[in-house]
Amino acid sequence: QVQLVESGGGLVQPGGSLRLSCAASGSIVYISIMGWFRQAPGKERELVANIISDGMTNYANSVKGRFTISRDNAKNTVYLQMNSLKPEDTAVYYCDANLRTSYSENGRTYWGQGTQVTVSS
Repeated sequence: QVQLVESGGGLVQPGGSLRLSCAASGSIVYISIMGWFRQAPGKERELVANIISDGMTNYANSVKGRFTISRDNAKNTVYLQMNSLKPEDTAVYYCDANLRTSYSENGRTYWGQGTQVTVSS
């Protein structure tokens, strides 16, 4: 059974930094894309950033220049370094991973349980 476990959320003042981590565990043979989404109260879930297996990254315009996504393929872990945080970054952050549990199947997407990030003075 595959699990994605996030950590690193919390309360931070505007202008501060946080680093989120998400580790995938279970019977995994390959992870193609790992990423972070977020959902603020009353809003739809939106993509923050993602990274494919060769290291190519993609960011939402609202976080470009402030957030950095990275991954450690050996640890099946994705990170999100968040700098210059703003109150509008407040949301529950979810990681996702498109992965395979065997080479004979197509990849499917798994989600973490979410971690709260609150930016407030």
